[in-house]
Amino acid sequence: MSAGLLVLLVAGALLVLFGLVYLLARAIDNYGVVDIAWSYALGGTALAYALLGPGWPVRRALIGALAVVWSLRLGTHLLIRVARHHPEEDTRYRQLRQDWKGRFAAKMAGFFQLQALSVVALSLPFLLACRNPAPGLRPLEFAGTALWLLAVTGEAVADAQLAAFRRDPARRGQVCAAGLWRLSRHPNYFCEWLIWVAYFLFALASPWGWIAFFSPACILALLLSVTGIPMTEAQSLRSKGEAYRAYQRTTSAFLPWFPRRLARRSR
Repeated sequence: MSAGLLVLLVAGALLVLFGLVYLLARAIDNYGVVDIAWSYALGGTALAYALLGPGWPVRRALIGALAVVWSLRLGTHLLIRVARHHPEEDTRYRQLRQDWKGRFAAKMAGFFQLQALSVVALSLPFLLACRNPAPGLRPLEFAGTALWLLAVTGEAVADAQLAAFRRDPARRGQVCAAGLWRLSRHPNYFCEWLIWVAYFLFALASPWGWIAFFSPACILALLLSVTGIPMTEAQSLRSKGEAYRAYQRTTSAFLPWFPRRLARRSR
């Protein structure tokens, strides 16, 4: 099967899938389910490329496994979070209800379809690796796998630390600044970006692999400027106020680093 036909088939299936997820979201009145669908869809797309791609079977199996394991972990984490808070919706989508008031249904339908297309675009590293017929794994593929292991572990640890902090009633209204959250205000986002860098490194060993740079670059832009840090921090400032401002002054926003010490103000 040609690459073009494979991508078209995957894109068509994803557009239908996200259309159905949109109908589900309307039925339960919780649009946060799109994040769950997005996570699982990326793993499903990688699996489709691994099964149908013409590349060396071991390479296809490895990149497919990396993507599916990541997808299942992230998607299930989000599923549990959405289910636990339902019918309360994620703050990002509550804000979109306000921003898109009057045309919310139509704009959200388009948003879901854009999520489907984003899965197609971001899955480029998987497609390129699964089309590489060369036998044997290259050093870049080993490096990508090692970085993936480190990043997935870091993301899982960060998520677990934050979940444990939030479960403690004594810490309600406080800012989580322990563990990895002491080194970065968003260690989960940082590790998520590293996962995409790992996919890029893996794809770089294949013909035209440099094109896969698009994926980590796009994820970085989204995390730093669009749906990641800006929206998360705006909500944290609304809910925690000065405590979160103090956290911002001492802790790196993205890259893990040692906390800054604030100079004492003279009286």
